[in-house]
Amino acid sequence: MKRVTIIPSLALLAAFYLEGGVANAQKGHGGGGMGNMGGGMGNIGGGMSRTHGAGESHEGSPSAETGHASSMAASTNPGNVLDHNSHLSTKLEGLLGLSGPNALQTLKTDASGFKNFGQFIAAVHVSHNLGIPFSALQAKMTGPNAVSLGKAIQELKPDTDAKSEAKKATKQANDEMNETS
Repeated sequence: MKRVTIIPSLALLAAFYLEGGVANAQKGHGGGGMGNMGGGMGNIGGGMSRTHGAGESHEGSPSAETGHASSMAASTNPGNVLDHNSHLSTKLEGLLGLSGPNALQTLKTDASGFKNFGQFIAAVHVSHNLGIPFSALQAKMTGPNAVSLGKAIQELKPDTDAKSEAKKATKQANDEMNETS
């Protein structure tokens, strides 16, 4: 008698679970049941949909390219990004005035220590835009007493509107990554 009650209950539970997963998939949430392609138990992405992978931000992103740029900006391995994106490497080398056979290695060294790759690119743009030596920005923004980009600008060039310059450089960095992704 117990066996007869358990089997239909399990079937009903499984049907209810799958129904909820399909409904979520149709709404674009990607989570849910075992039969859902976008998420659930069989998804390597940990239950996230294919368009919103781990580490990617989708706030204000008009396209999938911005998602890729966001993951590039969040990268804590700038050397890897620079190795695989020669257009971006060349652009950043030019902004920093680097040239020669060791330019890429110097760029990778300069990028290390920043919180993420996006912060590094924004610092490169601030250096270029305001004529602040990159090494001075790098010293302020990395290490145990690191400060934000805006604070570094404020300390190194007090007569400048640090907030708007940091915002401008961040936009330039995002545009740069979108352009080259």
